[in-house]
Amino acid sequence: MPNDSSRAATSRPARIDSSADVSGAHIGDGSSVWHLAQVREGATIGRDCVIGRGVYVGPGVEVGDGSKIQNYALVYEPARLEAGVFVGPAVVFTNDTYPRAVNPDGTPKSSSDWTPVGVTVRRGASIGARATCVAPVEIGRWATVAAGAVVTKDVPDFALVAGVPARRIGWVGPAGVPLERSGDAWVCPRTGDRFIETDGALKEDTGA
Repeated sequence: MPNDSSRAATSRPARIDSSADVSGAHIGDGSSVWHLAQVREGATIGRDCVIGRGVYVGPGVEVGDGSKIQNYALVYEPARLEAGVFVGPAVVFTNDTYPRAVNPDGTPKSSSDWTPVGVTVRRGASIGARATCVAPVEIGRWATVAAGAVVTKDVPDFALVAGVPARRIGWVGPAGVPLERSGDAWVCPRTGDRFIETDGALKEDTGA
C-alpha cells in the first residue's frame, strides 16, 4: 500500500467544468464536477468523486472519497455521504419534514422558520435512479435502494429495499448482487462472503 507521500505524488488535480458553479466548496484531488453542476458553499467533496451533469449539492454537504453522484441528483443540506456511495440519476434527498412556502399568516418562509434535517448514507451504499429519500433517514452500509423507491424509514446495513414506501425485499453484499440463503447463513454468489442474520439485522460472518 502506498504511503502518504507517494499518494500525494501521484494525485490528480480536481477537474471542474467551466459551466459548473462551485463557490466556496472543497473539491478533493482526482474528483470531477461536470457540466452545469452546482456545489454550494461549505460543501466538501472527497477524493476521486464524480459529480454528474446538473447535480445540486447543498451548503455544507459532505461527500466521502470515491463516491459517485449521477446526473441531476439533488443532494440537499445537511446530507452526509460516506466513502464509496453511489447516487443514481435524478435521486432526491429531501431536507424539510413539513415543507411550506409560506407561514400560516401568508408571509414567506425564511431560513429561520424551519430546521433542515438530512439524509445520511453509510459506506458503500447505492441509491437507484429517481429514488427519493425523505429526511431524516439513514441508509446503512452497503445497502441498496431500488430505482424509484421512496425511503421513509432507516435502511439496515446490507438491506435491499424497493417500493413506495420502501420495504426490505432481500439482502445484498458489497458486490451489490442479492445474497442467497445457505443453511443458517446468507452467501454472496459472486465473492463467497458469508453473512449471519439475527433479529432482522445482517452482519459479516467472521467465524468467531
